[in-house]
Amino acid sequence: MSEKILVETSARHVHVTQEHLEALFGKGYELTFRKELSQPGQFASNEKVTVVGPKGGLKCSILGPCRTFTQIEVSLTEARQLGIKAQVRESGDIEGTEGCKLVGPAGEIEVPCGVIAAKRHVHMTPEDAKHYGVENGQIIEVKVEGNNGRALTFGDVVVRVSEKFKLAMHIDTDESNASGAPSEGEIIK
Repeated sequence: MSEKILVETSARHVHVTQEHLEALFGKGYELTFRKELSQPGQFASNEKVTVVGPKGGLKCSILGPCRTFTQIEVSLTEARQLGIKAQVRESGDIEGTEGCKLVGPAGEIEVPCGVIAAKRHVHMTPEDAKHYGVENGQIIEVKVEGNNGRALTFGDVVVRVSEKFKLAMHIDTDESNASGAPSEGEIIK
């Protein structure tokens, strides 16, 4: 019998620094909590910004808390709609990526880099990693059983291990649509 892990669709979103948040929403502004996310300490805020590229803009939610860098995560389809060549990268690996404009209710900023299509990944605690016999940075496969007969196996899935994580796989909206929006998967090494 196989063990199933949670598979979540990570829709487009933005992570911002406190400095950028204040440029977009006003001096001293703080994110307001909308709902908790599956990863401990992470939350969806009520705040939204418009991500603007050469071909247009898309409204995106801001996820909290604020970070030490600003990062915009979109699917490859959304990147094409914006006219941006987003690279598939792990979160935080933004050097050399394209930038965009962010527009908020109190201002706008040019972000020189940070637009990525997030590499599919599985968050794990060290205990989870030991249980599955994997380590941080390892590339694995995850088999998913989506709806409407769209089962598939995702390759090139990076394992991310931290005491701060909770076991869950994250895929973007393109990947979710291609696989029939799965909610569970099975790790294959």
